[in-house]
Amino acid sequence: MTDSTDYVPPKIWVWNKTEAASAVTLLNRPVSGPTHDKKLPVGHHPLQLYSLATPNGQKVTILLEELLAQGHIDAEYDAWLIRIRDGDQFGSGFVAVNPNSKIPALVDYSGSQPIRVFESGAIMLYLAQKFATFLPTDPSRRAECLSWLFWQIGSAPYLGGGFGHFYAYAPEKIEYAINRFAMETKRQLDVLDKRLSENEYIVGSEYTIADMAIWPWYGGLVKGWLYDAAEFLSVEDYPNVRRWTDNIYARPEVQRGIKVNRIVGELSSQLHERHDASDFDLRTQDKLVNAKP
Repeated sequence: MTDSTDYVPPKIWVWNKTEAASAVTLLNRPVSGPTHDKKLPVGHHPLQLYSLATPNGQKVTILLEELLAQGHIDAEYDAWLIRIRDGDQFGSGFVAVNPNSKIPALVDYSGSQPIRVFESGAIMLYLAQKFATFLPTDPSRRAECLSWLFWQIGSAPYLGGGFGHFYAYAPEKIEYAINRFAMETKRQLDVLDKRLSENEYIVGSEYTIADMAIWPWYGGLVKGWLYDAAEFLSVEDYPNVRRWTDNIYARPEVQRGIKVNRIVGELSSQLHERHDASDFDLRTQDKLVNAKP
């Protein structure tokens, strides 16, 4: 690999398939579409989710568990595991649901025709509107909620694709890139900390989809779950974000939601697929491993 200080961009960029890369980036390519034929499974519930417990995936499973806890029985769902390191997102069935080949993706079979929804923010807004909850009806608070929801959608790429990539995953440590995105990540944490210094939740006293969207990324960061970067970013400097993070983490619905489609961490925290509420008690990986002869 060319030393980053010596690199001069060519006049026309050409994809080098043999260039050294980390395991995370080996599947990347400059074209879209499927790489193989593979149908998606379909369960018996109205909502079919195809995902992985990254922060973007956790947003949706947290919301679904919150909806079920409120008594919305039509929010029952099957959560199918998409292993992105294995390239499942490039299967023909998944691409048909999300042509952008990113998790999560949702299909709603509750109506006369299936409805596909892709991109985490779109899924959250779709579900909040469908079940008329976690989205304020007052125009001012609704605008605030949507503003913060889309703030997260626009900001997270700097955290994940920027800071997380260069700090944790890039095949070489590039000081300029790490400094650039660490500064932006800390600026975003400061934005949140100031907002939460005056509000219990992102939209005042009301818990909304804005909190559910922001929490897996920024809550996970200050908890030390993302990129092992809590010390590096001095997360103790953001006491209001930490308070908000702990309050949301205490919710049973959140604790269930972050287990769904999870394939790392303690076996008891991994529920690879979720097809029934009883799966949390019966089908986490520790139960399945111990049940094997």
